[in-house]
Amino acid sequence: MFIEKEFLERWFKRIMERFDNIESMLKKPPEKETEKVEKERPTYNGEILYDNYDLCVMLNVSKRSLQRYRSLGWLKYQCIDQKTYYLQSEVQRFISEHFAKK
Repeated sequence: MFIEKEFLERWFKRIMERFDNIESMLKKPPEKETEKVEKERPTYNGEILYDNYDLCVMLNVSKRSLQRYRSLGWLKYQCIDQKTYYLQSEVQRFISEHFAKK
C-alpha cells in the first residue's frame, strides 16, 4: 500500500493541532472551578434551614451525635421530603444552651 507524502503530512498536521488543543485545555483551569460557588440554602418562613451535613461541619460532630441530640429533645428538627432540616434559630438556641457551657 502506497500513501502519498502530502496526504500523510496533512494527517500529521491535524493530529498535532488536536494535541495542541488538548494541551491548552489542560493548562487552563475551567472558569467554573476558579469561582467560589456559595451553596444556596433552603429557607422556611424566611429562616435558613440547615441539613445534617451542614450541622455536622458547623458543630464538628458526627451524624450519630445529631441523632442523639434529636432523640433527647435538645435539637428540634423538621423532616421535609425524608430529609432532616434544622431552623437557624433552633440551632442558635441549641448552641447557646449546650455548647456555651463548655
